[in-house]
Amino acid sequence: MTIYTTPSDQPAGQKGADTGLSLTTFTRFMLEIQNQPAWRSRADREMDYVDGNQLDAEVLQRQKSLGMPPAIEPLVGPAIEAVLGLEAKTRTDWRITPDRAGQGDDVAAALNYRLNQAERNSKADAACTGAFRPQVCVGIGWVEVARETDPFKYPYRCRAVHRNEIYWDHLSVEPDMSDARYLLRRRWTDAEQAILKFPQHAELLRQTMGRWTDLTAQNLDGGSSTGLAMNLLDERGWSIEEQQWRDCETGRVCLFEMWYRKWEQVTVLKAKDGRVVEYNRRNPAHDVLLATGAVRAFKATMPRMYVSFWAGPHKLHDGKTPYSHHDFPYVPFWGHREDRTNIPFGRVRGMVYLQDNVNSAISKIRWGLSATRTERTKGATKMSDAQLRQQVSRVDADIILDQEHMAKQGAMFKVTRDFQLNEQQYKMLQDSRLGIERASGITSGFMGQVGNATSGVQEQTQVEQSTQTLAALMDNFKLARTKVGELLLALIIEDMQEEESILIPGNAIREDRTVVLNSPARDEFTGLAYRTNDVQRTRLKVALDDVPSSGSFRVQQLSALSEAFKAMPQNMQIVALPHMLALMDLPDKEEIIKAVREAGQQVTPEQIQERVDQAVQAALAQANKDEKALELDIKARKAEAEIGVLNAKRVLTGVQAEFSAMQGGTQVAQMPQIAPIADELMKAAGYQAPEHGGDDPNFPVPEAVPADPAGLSALAPAPSVRENTSPGFPPVPSDGASPLEGIETATPADNLQPIDSAAPQ
Repeated sequence: MTIYTTPSDQPAGQKGADTGLSLTTFTRFMLEIQNQPAWRSRADREMDYVDGNQLDAEVLQRQKSLGMPPAIEPLVGPAIEAVLGLEAKTRTDWRITPDRAGQGDDVAAALNYRLNQAERNSKADAACTGAFRPQVCVGIGWVEVARETDPFKYPYRCRAVHRNEIYWDHLSVEPDMSDARYLLRRRWTDAEQAILKFPQHAELLRQTMGRWTDLTAQNLDGGSSTGLAMNLLDERGWSIEEQQWRDCETGRVCLFEMWYRKWEQVTVLKAKDGRVVEYNRRNPAHDVLLATGAVRAFKATMPRMYVSFWAGPHKLHDGKTPYSHHDFPYVPFWGHREDRTNIPFGRVRGMVYLQDNVNSAISKIRWGLSATRTERTKGATKMSDAQLRQQVSRVDADIILDQEHMAKQGAMFKVTRDFQLNEQQYKMLQDSRLGIERASGITSGFMGQVGNATSGVQEQTQVEQSTQTLAALMDNFKLARTKVGELLLALIIEDMQEEESILIPGNAIREDRTVVLNSPARDEFTGLAYRTNDVQRTRLKVALDDVPSSGSFRVQQLSALSEAFKAMPQNMQIVALPHMLALMDLPDKEEIIKAVREAGQQVTPEQIQERVDQAVQAALAQANKDEKALELDIKARKAEAEIGVLNAKRVLTGVQAEFSAMQGGTQVAQMPQIAPIADELMKAAGYQAPEHGGDDPNFPVPEAVPADPAGLSALAPAPSVRENTSPGFPPVPSDGASPLEGIETATPADNLQPIDSAAPQ
C-alpha cells in the first residue's frame, strides 16, 4: 500500500526539520495496530456475560418466535465478584525499603509516609481494583499514573483506563512492557476542549470539523493560514478511515496520545557499589570520578521515552516525556496470554459456553413445562390456527368445536399437557452449573454459597484450592500494583528537590517523629557541600508489605488478640490494651488510646500501699544509715578533738622544755660551776649522753668572764632569780610544796665563806 506523505511531519503551523515522530512512522504504527489479532470484540462479549447481558437480539427473536421465555441465570458475575472480594480482602500496602540495610532508613521512612498518603489521595487502590476486574475477566486491565492537571486537586492521580482506549506493541513480551516500541491511547473529546489543550492549533482543529472549503477559497484569493493547506493534503492522502478520528456531526475529535521509545547509544558510569548513572559532560563531578578511577565508563544502548499528540494526521505536540522515568505512564494488569499470539484472555472465556447451556436448559425446561400438545383433525374447531394455539396455551382456554365435523367418522380433538420434569433434563442443568465451577476453578464455598463440604476443615480446604487456582492472576496483579507504586514514587521523588521536614505520625507503639530531607551540610575536612538524607541519591525500592491492610484482616487480628487478651495476666493486659484498641474502628480511637495510656499510668490502692511500704522500708534503712553515719561522725570529731588536745599538750610540753632549757642555759652561762650539778641531775632523770662525744663547733659558747683578782664579786650579793614577766611566755605553774622547802639557800652566796685578806696564802 502506498502511503501519501507531505512535508508536514512537523506540527501544524511550524516550519523546519522535525526530529520527533513522523507521519510515516505514525501511520505505520496505526496500520500495525489494525493488523493485530482480533480479540477486543470477543472480550467485549465476555464482559457482557459478566454484566448479565447474555442474550443477543437474534436469540431473543428466535425464542419469541418459538414461544420460549427468555431465561438468564447469571453464574459468571457472582464467580467474578468472589475473586474481586479476594483481592479486597488480601489488599496490602506499599512499603519502601532502602536498597542497603542500615543506609537511608530515615529517607525510606519519610518517603513511605508520603507514598501511603499518595496511595489514599490519588485513589490508587480503587484504580488497581478497577483494573483487576478486566484482568480476571478478559485478561487485561490498565492503570494510568500521572500528574493531575487540576491545581485544586491532589497533585497525582491514578485511574483505571478502559482496555479499548489502549493499543500497544504486540511484539512486546515483557510483562512491564519495557521492550515495547510504542503505546497508543485513543480517546474521543469535544473539539472545543481539544482547542483549550492545544490553543496554538485552534484554527486547525476547527477546520477538521468540515470547513476546509473556506480555506480553499482563501487559497484561490491568495490568502491562507500557514501550514494548514498542507494538512488538508494530509487528510486527503491519509489511509486511515475518517470515522476513526473525527465526528463532524457531534463536533468531537479523537486525540491519539502516542508514547514511543527511541533507542540511543550513550556513555554510562558504573561505580563499585553497583550504582549506574549516565555520563553528563556538564557535570564536573563525573570528570573527577573518572580521573580518580572511582567509576568505570562504557557504552550502552538504552531507550528514551517521547510523547506525541495527534488529531488524525495532524501532529499537535511532540517532545520528551514529562516524567523523570522512562516507562509508559500506563501499567498493564495481565491475566493470561495466548502462547502464539500474545493476546490476553481471562477466566470468562471458558465460562461462556456453560453459561449459554444453563440459560438454554432453563428456557427449554420452562418451555417444556408450559407446553401443550394438540391432536385434531382438520376442521375440528371453528377457530383459526393462531386463535386455537393462543387458547390452548391458556389455563382457562375456551375452545369451540365444530359439531358437524366431530360427528363424522374418525374426527378427533385431543389436548395433552405434560407438567413433569425429565430427570435427564435436570441432571444436564446441574451439570452445566457445576461445569462453570470446574472451568473457572471457583467453588461454591469460595463464593460463599452452600457446597458439598460436610465439615469446616473440608470447606477451608476447598477455599484454599480455589485460591491456588488463582495464584497466577494474583501474582500478576501484585507485580502490576508494585509497578504502580514505583511510578507514583518516581513522581514524589521528582518533586522533592528542596529541604523539607516531614512529620511521621506514630501509633500505639511509636511516638511521632520528624525527618528532615535534603538538609544542606558541608564536609569539615574537604569543605564540599552536600545534602543529608538526600532523596535523589538514596537508592530505594518499593515492596508490598506482607501484612494486609484490609478491614477483614484487622477483624481477624482483633479476634485473635482478644482471645489472647483473655488469658493474659492483669499487668500484661494493660500493655496489650492499646494495641487491641488500635485494631478497632472507633470514631475517637486516638483519644481513647491516649486516655487508656494515662489511666494505665495511675496507680491502684494496692500499688499505693506497696509504694508506702517500700517508702517506709527505705526511710528506716536510711535512718539506720544516718544514725550510723552520725555516730561515726561523732567518733571522728572526738578523735580529732583528742588529737588536737594531744597536739596542744605536745606543743605545750615542747615550749615548756625549751623555756626551761633556756633558763637552765642562762644560769649555766652565768654560773659555770653548776654545770656538773646539772649533768648529774640529768643523768638521774634518765638522760643518756650520745655515743659519739666531742664538742659541736657550732654550739654557742658564752664569752669568757674576766677574772676578778680582788674577789669582790664573790662578796657581792647574788642576784635574785628573774621572774617570767613576758606576756608571750606564761609563767611556769607552781608544782606545790617541795620537800626541800625551807632548806634551800636564798642566794647563791649564802654558803660561801668570806675571804680573809689576812689569812695566809
